[in-house]
Amino acid sequence: MAFRFEGLQIWYQALELSVEVNDLAKTFPPFELYSLSNQMRRASDSVVLNIAEGSTGQSRLEFCRFLRYALRSGIEVVSCFFIAKAKGYLSDEVFQKFYAKYEHLCKMITNFQKSHQ
Repeated sequence: MAFRFEGLQIWYQALELSVEVNDLAKTFPPFELYSLSNQMRRASDSVVLNIAEGSTGQSRLEFCRFLRYALRSGIEVVSCFFIAKAKGYLSDEVFQKFYAKYEHLCKMITNFQKSHQ
């Protein structure tokens, strides 16, 4: 492994979910392409990118700062799920599935951050 993030389970989990969110966003109406679906994809990618960027930091404190950014982006994705559900783009079943996955990821990030403080 050439980069530290490649050894992090939270990075792989975030990457997997980012791909799933991208696929989910493709099911939204075309007029959402540059609004909600774009925002959701960018926030989802941001989780992955902040974990990777923070892993190369100069200190634990710096890494924890990027983990907080990743966590906030994860929460932003969940908020996008609520908006999509309210607009009728997600069924209850799909909403619950993705909500649970991001809840788990956010817990993983929080626990990882606590162990690195």
